[in-house]
Amino acid sequence: MIELIAPHHYMEFVETLSDMHRLRYRVFKERLKWDVKCRDGMEFDEFDDRNPVYLLSRSDDKVQGCVRLLPTTGPTMLCQVFSHLLDGKPPPQSPAIWESSRFALDLPRAVERRDRGLAMATFELFAGMIEFGISRQLCHIVTVTDVRIERILHRADWPLTRLGSAQKIGDTLAVAGSLEVSIAALNRVRNACHIRTRMLWAPVEFPAKPEMTFGTGL
Repeated sequence: MIELIAPHHYMEFVETLSDMHRLRYRVFKERLKWDVKCRDGMEFDEFDDRNPVYLLSRSDDKVQGCVRLLPTTGPTMLCQVFSHLLDGKPPPQSPAIWESSRFALDLPRAVERRDRGLAMATFELFAGMIEFGISRQLCHIVTVTDVRIERILHRADWPLTRLGSAQKIGDTLAVAGSLEVSIAALNRVRNACHIRTRMLWAPVEFPAKPEMTFGTGL
């Protein structure tokens, strides 16, 4: 399951959020060698001060994945840091569009891979993002990522629509893009790995539409 931690619940999940920041340190500082701000073995940046929503993938009470979500009506990484990836176009700013950032997974090497070569936790975190978007009546989630994650999104049947050309940032070939939030997109991701249940730990209300069904997979 995917756990949703909204700002008004931060104090109830202090240790869980600390585990998330330690995971981000392991992934972004130690593994990817990014130039990120760290303290006491944890990775933070200024956007963690903007009251984001966090989605966490947990297994046996251990945080194994995370993603951060912020509305584009306020400061975002795409607007404040990576606007050059938009090829001169204005950054998306709408109550119906949020930004995802700091997507990270730290899984054992022996973890089971699904039929598309991706870990179940990857599919679950993607599905949780879409479920969150539906619960907030979003139409899209925008993000800055590298082309490797772009390929993973395509394999999960949640393709990224590029908002600009890919550009080299350090050792990363980065791209800004948009992801569809819809019942159809959610069903595609679910079908890709045979998910039958909702992912979010927090209750999520969905519109009563006939297409809200679970397929039998590809």
